[in-house]
Amino acid sequence: MSPSTIVFDVNETLSDMSSLAERFEEVGAPASLAKLWFATLLRDGFALTAAGDNRPFAEIGAEALRGLFAGMDLDRTPDGAVDHVMAGLAGLGLHADVPEGVKALKAAGFRLATLTNGSTGVAEKMFADAGIRDSFELLLSVEDAQSWKPARAAYEYAALACGAAPAELLLVAVHPWDIHGAGRAGLGTAWINRSGGKYPGYFQAPDYTVSGLDQLAAALI
Repeated sequence: MSPSTIVFDVNETLSDMSSLAERFEEVGAPASLAKLWFATLLRDGFALTAAGDNRPFAEIGAEALRGLFAGMDLDRTPDGAVDHVMAGLAGLGLHADVPEGVKALKAAGFRLATLTNGSTGVAEKMFADAGIRDSFELLLSVEDAQSWKPARAAYEYAALACGAAPAELLLVAVHPWDIHGAGRAGLGTAWINRSGGKYPGYFQAPDYTVSGLDQLAAALI
């Protein structure tokens, strides 16, 4: 079945999170800690989901920062450092290939939505700043679902919200774990491989692979 609705992951797939490294440096922490923080955040969110719980992205992110900052020689209080880093989420921009890719998919007649493990507010601001907010029909968050991605319930929530069968949806992400979860839930999948990395063989393979979102419309049509 050909997809009628494109559902985008947001964090790292659409948003360029590299600027958060500067936030870590600004509080006196190593820039490299940004990647460890995000991995820790995801790990703990996944663990909560596996145990049957669902907590907000920002809550887990702030608590993970407190753990990573413990005992570090920062240039402000730990709470001040946490607030400074978390505030950076509101100022994230889009990857360069995203606006053109979104416009091409919209012009091709696809319905567009997002499904994020984070807050819809981050996507709302990024899209508005880039002038593409009107291209999206729905901005969805797992905060309104039973669990985080990659649990099946998160993708089923998106299908229900879109009023479509899972097979009518195409999940677009840079994360293989997200691709795997969506594929197992019956969605079509498209992997954005900007880094040129190798897709893990233990995950279900994507239906489409592109090096940028601006190439996806041509691959689907």
